[in-house]
Amino acid sequence: MNFDTAFGKLLGHEGDFSDHEADPGGKTRFGITEAVAREVGYRGDMRELPLDLAKRIYLERYWKPISADDLPPGIRYIVFDGAVNSGPGQSVRWMQRALGVVDDGKIGPKTLQAAYAQNADALRCRILAQRLRFMSGLANWPAFSRGWARRICDLMEA
Repeated sequence: MNFDTAFGKLLGHEGDFSDHEADPGGKTRFGITEAVAREVGYRGDMRELPLDLAKRIYLERYWKPISADDLPPGIRYIVFDGAVNSGPGQSVRWMQRALGVVDDGKIGPKTLQAAYAQNADALRCRILAQRLRFMSGLANWPAFSRGWARRICDLMEA
């Protein structure tokens, strides 16, 4: 899966504008938090964040930091989706723990070698188990558990 395809799929999970009181990200559009939008120079109303800016943010802040183009195709999207939900470093650590390598949150040759040596379906399940275990321990799990659990189920079936 390439970035354009992954971005389109991601929008199906992230939706449009949101400002949920239990979301520490506050106002978001297309899953981009107001804080991130401001960091990249956006000054407008979050309800009007341009889709092309959201796409550039996802590429630069989430796709590239996880070296998505270098990951095995069978896990590329779930690591990207995890990076969007919980940050690139956290998503990479879930993958590294599932692989049994040092979990430093950085993609390097040992992580890539281990990832390519694994069965992608089994690895995907172990990564998603790491993710669910982490997310179910978050303080805002009660508010978002149904949506997050559904999202993880969707990723398991992909």
